[in-house]
Amino acid sequence: MIGEYMRCLLPVWLCGLLIIGLAGPAHSCPFCAQQDGQTLTKEVLQATMVLFGTLTNARLDPNGGFGQGATDLKIEAVVKGQDVLKNQKVITLPRYVPTDNTKSKFLIFCDVFNGKIDPYRGIPVKPDSDMVKYLTKAVDIKEKDAPTRLKFFFDYLDNADLEISNDAYKEFANADYKDYRDMSKKLPPEKIVKWLKDPETPAFRLGLYASMLGHCGSEKHAEVLHSMLEDQSKRLNSGVDGMLAAYALLKPKEGWEYLRGFLKDSSKEFMVRYAALRAARFFWDSRPDVVDKVKIVAAVCLLLDQNDIADLAIEDLRKWIRWEVADEVLSLANKKSHDVPIIKRAILRYALACPDKKCAAYVEAMRKKDAEMVKDVEELLKLESPPPAKPPTSK
Repeated sequence: MIGEYMRCLLPVWLCGLLIIGLAGPAHSCPFCAQQDGQTLTKEVLQATMVLFGTLTNARLDPNGGFGQGATDLKIEAVVKGQDVLKNQKVITLPRYVPTDNTKSKFLIFCDVFNGKIDPYRGIPVKPDSDMVKYLTKAVDIKEKDAPTRLKFFFDYLDNADLEISNDAYKEFANADYKDYRDMSKKLPPEKIVKWLKDPETPAFRLGLYASMLGHCGSEKHAEVLHSMLEDQSKRLNSGVDGMLAAYALLKPKEGWEYLRGFLKDSSKEFMVRYAALRAARFFWDSRPDVVDKVKIVAAVCLLLDQNDIADLAIEDLRKWIRWEVADEVLSLANKKSHDVPIIKRAILRYALACPDKKCAAYVEAMRKKDAEMVKDVEELLKLESPPPAKPPTSK
């Protein structure tokens, strides 16, 4: 019961990473941490009006309820809604927003109803922030192709304003790999290396940065990635998957063998081997031109003997419709080390999908042993979208 039990003991944040990897959106950055909420650009596009300025003259309404009142906004820039504003320099917001610091700036999102401005969100902005410039340009290029927009956001990933920097990262997190694949070839590798080495760089960004370096870097940059991967102190950090993939992109033969070694070595931490599995999935889904799919299957099969991660490998083999390894998968059912519910279900899911006669026989044997479990797994498979349907036409 080691595999399932150990994962039950994982901290909540590690469980979150697993969920991201297993159930994340199909079309999103493969090496980015999941980012909740909309980007600022989308929020601006949805708002009727977005204003930037200083809040002053906050006053309570003596006849109103608790906290009711009004606050003036001295407008310094209009991100959106100039036609509605009609050149007004000061407007009164029907909200009491106490502030003693007249240097504080705010970005105010508003709706307009029956000619009245209704603010619904305010973001404090540092006086020297690039927020207005950032959002104005982001809205201007909203109709441009994805690579053009992402190149714009790349230039703001290290912005001093954390709100801007995180928003730019969120744009990448919501993008498909193909959207930044070719664009990344023209990025400055030394700048990215600096980000990767900077201890102040948030750990969740390392995967994306490494992935970018895998496209614009050279063999010397591959050694930078290798050095980081060998650093034991960073083994449980985010980004190992992106680093492994990038190393293999820059040095396909050596990098792939190195990644394969991570999958094979059961003594490595679970999260490190899981990161290697995620990197292998990347080559399967997005870059089979770099690593042959037969090699990817063979590498993932190295995980089958490891009872803390075998179920994930089995699931990938099922989704990839690799029925040629059916004997290897079914053999796990007879291993005492693998006699845990999570692996049993994975084997059964594989067997139910596989057309091999041995798999059909296994299903029937399991049906006699535990008909309810088989029924439950069958129902879950029916809900899967899209289900594995047609076998591959080529390897």
